[in-house]
Amino acid sequence: MTVEDGGGPTAWGLRTESTAGRVSVVMACYNAAPFLRAAVDSVLGQTHEDVELIVVDDGSTDQSREILKAYGDSVVVIEQENRGPYPARNAGIRACTGEYVAFLDADDYWAPDCLQKLRTALDESAAAVAYCGWQNIGLEGPRGEPFVPPDYEAENKQERLLKAAAPWPIHAALVRRTLIGEVGGFGEELSTCMDYDLWLRISYSRPIVRVPEVMAFYRHHDRGQITSAQWRQAKNSWLVKRNFVKRNPEQVRHLSKKRLAELINGGLRTRAYDAYWKRDLVSAQKLFRLLLVHGAWKKEDLKYVLPALLPAPAYRRMLGLADAL
Repeated sequence: MTVEDGGGPTAWGLRTESTAGRVSVVMACYNAAPFLRAAVDSVLGQTHEDVELIVVDDGSTDQSREILKAYGDSVVVIEQENRGPYPARNAGIRACTGEYVAFLDADDYWAPDCLQKLRTALDESAAAVAYCGWQNIGLEGPRGEPFVPPDYEAENKQERLLKAAAPWPIHAALVRRTLIGEVGGFGEELSTCMDYDLWLRISYSRPIVRVPEVMAFYRHHDRGQITSAQWRQAKNSWLVKRNFVKRNPEQVRHLSKKRLAELINGGLRTRAYDAYWKRDLVSAQKLFRLLLVHGAWKKEDLKYVLPALLPAPAYRRMLGLADAL
């Protein structure tokens, strides 16, 4: 079944009724033809007995729409002009009829029992979000190893959530649909990290539950994934934290100004140094400049921050000469 979408902005809102026990899966798709069948089959092959798949094709120009049409009524397809992943996901959420919502990008996949186990965890705990472990497919070394995140509720959850770049990938969680409506869905002001923003707004003051198994799989490739340049990811994650604290003063009142600054800025500093030592000089220069402009640097950072004020060619040339010494 295909639903046409006019492409313009619409007022936020959910359907007033939902089907108890149903899991609605929202899949944003943009030129994902090489991986789309595997992603769709991953959803349709779930052991959970009632799964609704809503694919929002965000202006694809490859064979994605033809692939989706072959699934007939097994998939609800919303077609819109290219507006980005978060407007696409919001359009999908508005069409959901399930009690629960999960998100899967069109180039990723799940273990067959992923949704069943996440839903069971939600029902048994009355939590807002259930999350699980994941694996990055296509990366070598430790970053490609299966990973199970910590039990945030057993630790200092609020500080851990603020310190993280994101507590879990977008497809490693299941959330109650009504809560997405309560917080107003995905923000659309940034091109990345709005999933982190959503998890913060839902999970910071509500209980969450972990399923300590690796059930979500993220493909790393070079075919125009939603993931953007490293510096932009780092900057947007920092903006999400800063905006959350600014908009929710009562929820962070128990944290000192010094501790809040550490939680908000620490990740940005780490990413700046990581880019610097990996010689991703475009990202390093932009992030060190950001630290300087917003006063988020420390005394020991100056010898790295000040050179970032140079014009980009001079900055790269200077570090190239340093490497040659």
